[in-house]
Amino acid sequence: MRKIALGLSIVIGLAAPTAAFAQADDYPNRTVTFVCPFPAGGGTDILVRLLADELQNKLKRPVIVDNRPGGGTVIAANVVAHSPPDGYTVFMAPVTTLAIGPAIYKKLPYDTVKDFAGIGLVGSAQFALVANPDIGAPTLPDLIKLIKSKNGQMAYGTSGASTPHHLYMEMFLHMIGATAQQVPYRGSVAALTDVVTGQIPMMMVDLAAGAQQIKAGKVRAYGVTLPYRIKSMPDLPTIAEAGLPGFAANGWFSVVVPAGTPRPIIDKLNGIIMPYIKRPDVQDRLQTLAIEPRTSTPDEFTRFLPGEIAKWARVVKDAGIEPQ
Repeated sequence: MRKIALGLSIVIGLAAPTAAFAQADDYPNRTVTFVCPFPAGGGTDILVRLLADELQNKLKRPVIVDNRPGGGTVIAANVVAHSPPDGYTVFMAPVTTLAIGPAIYKKLPYDTVKDFAGIGLVGSAQFALVANPDIGAPTLPDLIKLIKSKNGQMAYGTSGASTPHHLYMEMFLHMIGATAQQVPYRGSVAALTDVVTGQIPMMMVDLAAGAQQIKAGKVRAYGVTLPYRIKSMPDLPTIAEAGLPGFAANGWFSVVVPAGTPRPIIDKLNGIIMPYIKRPDVQDRLQTLAIEPRTSTPDEFTRFLPGEIAKWARVVKDAGIEPQ
């Protein structure tokens, strides 16, 4: 009996990879759903729809976009985490979901490492530090000096607590050894409007919302948060170049599927999405959405994620943010 059981286990073990490859060869044979954790019409939604169109063209099957906003992306992520691992549910997972969430929430209905399998990185959100031009800080060193002189009394706007807008500014403040008061808004556009009018002096703004106001001179931009200059504003330095060496913050986007999805299916999706992201016309389109194109293999993303989780946990702790 023991020999029979051992023989069966060997047969099953040998059959599993064959079954996975057969499933990949047959994939897809029905509609694929691409879940977006934000409302229709925004930059992330447009990115999802661009990728969904390319997947539909290459897979020869319908790919529909399912917008599931709310809950700080937890609602959408929970749906995907508990979907069958068969490649028919794909998710646009931002840094907020996979790296910031574990530090912000005491208990999530999923594990961001164990319950998802990465297809790869697809982009980084472009952010810049901006201020009202009339606050008397023409350069970043001037702004740093001003913030320190106010002894925690200056304010900054965000699109809500624990968003990248909030955490990027807290990273900045921690690095310069200062504090400031967060003023949360319902979205970055509302916060930026108050920076323009002088109701609040400064903020970290996503360039999807802020590029036009920067170019019009209605706010002063000191630098981008990425570790390199962006194509759409090549004259705008990085924050590190402008006066704070070592500062870099990437608000990335990734495409993931439920954990347990067969590797051949993961590789098939990666093999469609990454060449598409690398196309010059697509990169230009993403730049207009204030998204810096990025690509990776599934294995590179797997190695990347734990370091991001650790980094954002430190940021949250340094900012004194209590998990919810």
